[in-house]
Amino acid sequence: MAKHGKPLGIDIGGSGIKGAPVDLDKGDFAEKRLKILTPRPATPDAVAAVVDQIVDHFAEQTGDSPIGVTVPAVVIRGTVLSAANIDPAWLNTDAEALIQEHTGRSATVLNDADAAGLAEMYYGAAKGVSGVVILTTLGTGIGSALISDGKLVPNTELGHLEIDGYDAERRAASSVKENEGLSWEEYVERLQVYYNTIEKLFSPDLIVVGGGISKDADDFLPKLKLRAAIVPAQLRNKAGIIGAARLAADLA
Repeated sequence: MAKHGKPLGIDIGGSGIKGAPVDLDKGDFAEKRLKILTPRPATPDAVAAVVDQIVDHFAEQTGDSPIGVTVPAVVIRGTVLSAANIDPAWLNTDAEALIQEHTGRSATVLNDADAAGLAEMYYGAAKGVSGVVILTTLGTGIGSALISDGKLVPNTELGHLEIDGYDAERRAASSVKENEGLSWEEYVERLQVYYNTIEKLFSPDLIVVGGGISKDADDFLPKLKLRAAIVPAQLRNKAGIIGAARLAADLA
């Protein structure tokens, strides 16, 4: 990592692209986050140009430190291999090479839920927990991160488990609760089926629940009957940026 430069985390979402330099000792933003609306269409070049704007905005604080970038997709060795929640033009794009070309900075690209899982492991609800930790983000869909003894197993995509003939996220994402007008009791029934399946397959020691709905954790988490402890995420919407910056710094 460059001297005096804080690593930069950037979170590419469907509606906005957000970035901030990260203080790795505190596990928090070192400066106020900058958000720029996601371009339409959100092609790789258009998005990389916005990433470059964010890099320029924080140039003074970050120097030539590495940048970590999250995308809502499967990412293997920097290449985007799925496009369920991202412009189809990203398929098979070497996102790391593209962003390095646009910004002139070393870049690490990873799945957004994996970045959130890393942040929770280093600084949040999963800090100091050994064994298997699964983070799920309940939102438009369901994202997931699987961590085993402090090591991330990337790209798990546990929102796409098939349960009772359905893609899990089509029954249990928080957007479904809203769209179908489910009560907390009705929603808890669906979450119970989902987390029972997660337990059966992975026997986790801890389940961490993120996504916007986690702020209402008291309304639903205590009603779930599981062997593993299940707790709300602590870093909320900061997690992706913090986890991406941490990984970029670790790999630099």
